[in-house]
Amino acid sequence: MTVLGVIGASALYLLYGWLLSAIVASFLSNKKGYGERAGLASGLLLTFVGVLIWLVVPAKPTSDWGRRKRTRS
Repeated sequence: MTVLGVIGASALYLLYGWLLSAIVASFLSNKKGYGERAGLASGLLLTFVGVLIWLVVPAKPTSDWGRRKRTRS
């Protein structure tokens, strides 16, 4: 019975990581001007790789991310 409890706790932590990556990817894609759906889909399907992809994708010039980058320079 203890083994099942350990497996359940690990599965819960993996679920939290999966959902957190979807949230972060959705946030990044929205700020970069591509909408939340694209980030949510990539975050759910690609897990942590989806977050890394959205960190590399260039922002649209009219997005919040692009405007903030231009004002800093």
